[in-house]
Amino acid sequence: MVRTTGPAPSFTTSDDGVPIYRPGIDKDPGAPRVMRTESDSLGEMPVPADAYWGIHTARALENFPITRRALSNHPNLVIALAMVKQAAARANRDIGVLSDEKYAVIDQACQEIIDGELHEQFVLGVLQGGAGTSTNMCANEIIANRALELLGHEKGQYEHLSPLDDVNRSQSTNDVYPTAIKLAMVFSLARLLDEHRLLIESFRAKGREFAEILKVGRTQLQDAVPMTLGQEFRGFATTLQEDVDRLSEVIPWLNEINLGATAIGTGITADPRYAELVRRYLTEISGYEMVTAPDLIEATSDTGIFMTLSGTLKRAAVKLSKICNDLRLLSSGPQAGLGEINLPARQAGSSIMPGKVNPVIPEVVNQVAFSIIGADATVTAAAEAGQLQLNAFEPVITSSIMQSLAWMTNGCRTLRLNCVDGITANTARLEQMVESSVGVVTALTPYIGYKQAAALAYEALAGGGSVRELVIGRGLMEAELVQKVLSPERLSGVVPATGAIVLPMVPPEN
Repeated sequence: MVRTTGPAPSFTTSDDGVPIYRPGIDKDPGAPRVMRTESDSLGEMPVPADAYWGIHTARALENFPITRRALSNHPNLVIALAMVKQAAARANRDIGVLSDEKYAVIDQACQEIIDGELHEQFVLGVLQGGAGTSTNMCANEIIANRALELLGHEKGQYEHLSPLDDVNRSQSTNDVYPTAIKLAMVFSLARLLDEHRLLIESFRAKGREFAEILKVGRTQLQDAVPMTLGQEFRGFATTLQEDVDRLSEVIPWLNEINLGATAIGTGITADPRYAELVRRYLTEISGYEMVTAPDLIEATSDTGIFMTLSGTLKRAAVKLSKICNDLRLLSSGPQAGLGEINLPARQAGSSIMPGKVNPVIPEVVNQVAFSIIGADATVTAAAEAGQLQLNAFEPVITSSIMQSLAWMTNGCRTLRLNCVDGITANTARLEQMVESSVGVVTALTPYIGYKQAAALAYEALAGGGSVRELVIGRGLMEAELVQKVLSPERLSGVVPATGAIVLPMVPPEN
């Protein structure tokens, strides 16, 4: 171990390539720093003595100064990596290739990470070359150095416990990394589904609250037939429920793993008993039923499930974005737009127009959807670019999907808490629009005929009075019958409370 007197090596740069200082990871550039020396097949390299990561991570930090989003920004991925390593350690102990002493400290180190410790040590950027090898190496080193501490040794004294020979025993990146990212996606997807369900219930609650409020429906942005505001919001809930169902269907496919396949799916370096043991332990540790893929060669190279998840997530995002478009339209104005509903005022909307309030919450969720659409294109391109027995681009697939899952989860939460829960109906505006709408004439066509109804609609639009007044004034229908036909229950398609209406013969057209 040596003490340096100059600036510590900087491993991270900003998005535009300028070196940056990271509090908690990089020491003050002007302060001395204690370093340890580690070696690999390429030679020696100094590593911060207090770092749990080692030389393989250090090289990756220098090689991939691409993104400031470290693995630690995806805690579910860090936890999933630790769970895979813990399951592997237990399987290796059972088959006799890992001593009880080494197993115990590796297991404890993994459990600490699962419990939330040492996450800040996963400093490597999620985007990297090497098909995730650097991520696997980083996990191996952090677990090994914590295990060495538990054994009473210094970090880096790998002769006592090795990141590769012990922590990575019976494994390769090519089965560890895809298994871990699938498990991380399951964890993140479960959180998204929880938030999605809460948002659905929020829309359902508004559907019940607005159940008796009549409004004008619209098709192609033109006035159509009446409906209730409650029906509109209930429809939002129903369409979101469909996406919960589709996203839930993806989880069992994510639980198909290739642990034990090692490098390309042949199982080289793994005991024949290992695959079933590690599958059983990962099921126990994660709480999800894991299934070993029937064809491990195919499973190692195939990334189809990631396209399925990304595409399903895109579908959900697009539909949620459409709902946000509707909320912005329905609340537009408030004086010169539709102005049918009122969104909660969250912040001042203009630096020049006093009193202006913008629909910022739906707008930000729209932008989440745009990002997810773009991420899906990235996943598609990366999946297509795989070659032969491995896809080298799983890191960008991981980065894209994990970001989409996180942003979608946060988008659902902020839409619910900061917007939907506080929406109110502009009842006076809605009543006035329904009363003056010619769309109600559609309900009268079985009684007066399409041609007569169309003529009345044009006359009403020209300012000749309301449809109700014109029908009664022309003697085309009795006032009592008009009242029944144009009741809110009838107009909105709700089960009628006015009794059956006997259809009179349609008057002959002149």
